[in-house]
Amino acid sequence: MKTARAIALTVTLLLGFAAIWRLQIRIDAQHAALLQEQDSLLLTSPKLLKIMSLEYAPLLADIYWTRAVQYYGEKHANRDSHLDSLWPLLDITTTLDPNLLPAYRFGAMFLSEPPPQGAGRPDLAVQLIERGIQANPEYWRLYEDLGFVYYFDMKNYAKASAAFYEGSQRPHADLWMRVMAARVAAEGESFETSSFLWQDVYQNASDPQVKEAALSHLQLLKVREDCKQLDSLGDIFEKRYGRRPERISQLIETGILRAVPVDPLGYRYEIGEEGKAQLSLESPLLEKQLLFEKLK
Repeated sequence: MKTARAIALTVTLLLGFAAIWRLQIRIDAQHAALLQEQDSLLLTSPKLLKIMSLEYAPLLADIYWTRAVQYYGEKHANRDSHLDSLWPLLDITTTLDPNLLPAYRFGAMFLSEPPPQGAGRPDLAVQLIERGIQANPEYWRLYEDLGFVYYFDMKNYAKASAAFYEGSQRPHADLWMRVMAARVAAEGESFETSSFLWQDVYQNASDPQVKEAALSHLQLLKVREDCKQLDSLGDIFEKRYGRRPERISQLIETGILRAVPVDPLGYRYEIGEEGKAQLSLESPLLEKQLLFEKLK
């Protein structure tokens, strides 16, 4: 009797586990089908959806924004870089509620990040943020996001600098927006723009340390421009004599340069080992130059 009961119990357990296993397979299949169905059940006309939703548009926008976050989270967790439904979801969300700021800020992040972290579409991120700026022109944080997309994802330093500077003009914008505008312009080799922006920071900053940093940047910008011009004169010397100049005096002796140039603190420029112009070892600006280069 005991043996028969044990056998019956074993068989029952095995059948139960088999049934649970089949049920789990069906649940997983239905869940995957549901996710696929959700991805495909997107209205293609956000404007039509807004008209249909009437006064419930902001509520519906919250629902679509939640779906966008869930959609991105599921794809990110599964390391799935196919985010084809992300832009339609964000398009619908921001059409329904143009003032839903998180949708612009985080949505742009989801779009601009390279795969598999994001959709790898910085162009759509720019489009989304510009839409947000149009609807919320005084919110300076959107200009910050736009500047970073241009800077990090598109390497367009001129547009990044312009975005940071435009945002810095908005009410309550942090001073560092002007600083970023100036730094990015300098990185993009725009001497005049960067100099103008650093001058603006210097004149408007109330913090003594910020003013001092701005002044140092202005001085080092002048150094970089001076050295670039001296190197151009060195190129002329090299074409004439087949070698780079070793001393500034050689440029003067050959008539290429009229007088000994000095840095903003009055120290003479020198020619380095590779025939390139550089700061004098005695100039206090050299330490600042090395520090700023290290911080880049």
